Amino acid sequence: MREVFNNLFCGDEHDCKNVCLQNGNHPEHLAILHACKEPFHRQFVGYTGRGCPKDSPEYLWAERGNRLALNMVDAPKPEFFAKEMIDKALDFIERKLNEGLKVLVHCNQGESRSPSLCLLYLIKKGIIKGETLEDCEAEFLKIYPEYNPGTGMMGFVKEHWREYRG
Repeated sequence: MREVFNNLFCGDEHDCKNVCLQNGNHPEHLAILHACKEPFHRQFVGYTGRGCPKDSPEYLWAERGNRLALNMVDAPKPEFFAKEMIDKALDFIERKLNEGLKVLVHCNQGESRSPSLCLLYLIKKGIIKGETLEDCEAEFLKIYPEYNPGTGMMGFVKEHWREYRG
């Protein structure tokens, strides 16, 4: 787990479990964004089949207090990442930081989904600036060297990063 900006942390599933073990199941000073379907979105919504029913009102995300679980897998194509889900995640980060909480964004391995969300948030807030996405990524890699997005997540970031610039 690494702090990528004031009170914004990026990490993997083990970081989430360790934070929760150290601070009780629902740490009061911390908001958690689970950027992974397994096991968090599945547990939040309670589905047992292969995937969440598409007609569920919580198909894309489920929010419980200071936790947001995204129905997000590290898919190979950018169209598998719904922009409204990404927007919800970035809004959640902003809202929880404004409430004075620390925010942990994590996925299973801490390489693709969670750092991509953190990168987009930092671009949106004007904390990371660049003329090109490559410039922004180079700055982000100085903060979070584990950043290694999958092809689908990278494709989404490439298609949309300009929309998030402040």
